[in-house]
Amino acid sequence: MQDTYVLIMAGGVGSRFWPKSRNNFPKQFIDILGIGKSLLQLTHERFQKICPQENIFILSNEQYSGLVAEQLPGLPPENIIAEPSRNNTAPCIAYASFKIGQLNPLAKIVVAPSDHLILNETVFLEKIQQALSYVGDNDALVTLGISPTRPDTGYGYINYNKAETEGVHQVVKFLEKPNLERAKEFVASGDYLWNAGIFVWSVGSILTALAKYSPGIFNLFEKGKTCYNTSEEKSFILENYPLSDNISIDYAIMEKAENVYTIPGEFGWSDLGTWASLYEVVDKDEHNNVFSGHAINLSDTTNCMIQIPKDKVAVIKGLDNFIVVDDGKVLLIYPKANEQEIKEVSKKIVALCGDDFA
Repeated sequence: MQDTYVLIMAGGVGSRFWPKSRNNFPKQFIDILGIGKSLLQLTHERFQKICPQENIFILSNEQYSGLVAEQLPGLPPENIIAEPSRNNTAPCIAYASFKIGQLNPLAKIVVAPSDHLILNETVFLEKIQQALSYVGDNDALVTLGISPTRPDTGYGYINYNKAETEGVHQVVKFLEKPNLERAKEFVASGDYLWNAGIFVWSVGSILTALAKYSPGIFNLFEKGKTCYNTSEEKSFILENYPLSDNISIDYAIMEKAENVYTIPGEFGWSDLGTWASLYEVVDKDEHNNVFSGHAINLSDTTNCMIQIPKDKVAVIKGLDNFIVVDDGKVLLIYPKANEQEIKEVSKKIVALCGDDFA
């Protein structure tokens, strides 16, 4: 356990959960499940079962450092890695990897989003331990793949080799979000997994991969190797981090490297990317409504996702298959079938009404 480290990615905006998720308070900090804990807090608790808290780092934007500290009061302040600019996932993973490598050259690292739902935590942690064991003995970049339950066009897919060693399969290639017909073909073939964006590797393997496939990012952060975990780190990062390429770890490394492997899993995973995805995984009443709030009076209302403030009463009649969200400043009433439009709608509202609504 002392060589295991976890990087929790918590810098996203979660614009598809607008208006509940805003620039100043995005979805990873919200009690979106209505259980008294945010998604970040749930993720942090989950990983404390595989390593000590001092080995867990939160990667987030400077804007959210205070929120992270507030929600995780026991986390050492130096474990909040604040990005001075939003340059996607490859630069922040590179920065954190150099920082951890300086602390422990034998480190094995788990990288995971802060805003995913895991219903079967026991199986999930077993898969993580399996991956940690594999990367401890092999120069491998491992990603957890989710066994698809439907032809979903909202996820990237992993084409993998059915041959396996210790339950670990070599990745053939990554594929971007397909159209419905291709997604159906992927699921029917049995040769594809959903890409959950959960990675496991040794610090040596990821730094070697960065040097080979993303030398610009590697060289930029390698210049600061004497600064990490010292008083000089912050000034170096403020000056150099914004100069890094704006690119995801998938494009920078995973789609190029030859030593990429996957472990398939079924552990009740959802990326909670949209209101409809949240609706699918939470408990519903006898009319298939999901409600979070103080009190409600529903009549002839079915299949709806409804979230209102704790101090409001909702009276709703005659709705079917709608999203209803009142965050106190914005009221959203929108068909679930058209929820992919919400991101663009929010942009129009911001353009009309100002950044307070972003």
